[in-house]
Amino acid sequence: MFKFIKGHMETMANIEWYPILSLLIFFTFFAIMVVRVVMMRKEEYQSISKLPLDDEPQTREL
Repeated sequence: MFKFIKGHMETMANIEWYPILSLLIFFTFFAIMVVRVVMMRKEEYQSISKLPLDDEPQTREL
């Protein structure tokens, strides 16, 4: 099975860009999540932290 995959991957053009692209996507997502958590308001953080312990369902009025 591995020989089949290896043989197929060797015939693909520009295969060396796939690991670089996946690493860039991962770090971009990670950086966005870190910025979002750092910029989160204290009230939102407190309400999210209590969600697993709440017995009542959260309802939002639109």
